[in-house]
Amino acid sequence: METTIKSLAAQPYDKLQIAKVTKTPALEILSISLEKGTEFPEHTSPTDAHLIVLEGSIDFHIDDEPLHLEKYQYYAFPKASPHWVKVRENSKFLIVR
Repeated sequence: METTIKSLAAQPYDKLQIAKVTKTPALEILSISLEKGTEFPEHTSPTDAHLIVLEGSIDFHIDDEPLHLEKYQYYAFPKASPHWVKVRENSKFLIVR
């Protein structure tokens, strides 16, 4: 479910939550909140993207390789690359694309 939010801190941990922070013709920022034990199913991005972990600890799987990312870590990935996320604890991250 995608909604628009004004405060990242207010986004709940309730399974998978996707909230639009902003969208312009040149930029989109999404805030993703995942409850411990939840997965973000495999998907692709329509553009090159940047992932920034705000809280928690995630396993970001791309090109059949898991990458462990923790609070304040960053990862850039290309468009159209299948990827999915599993969380180790309640986690929030931004997708900038």
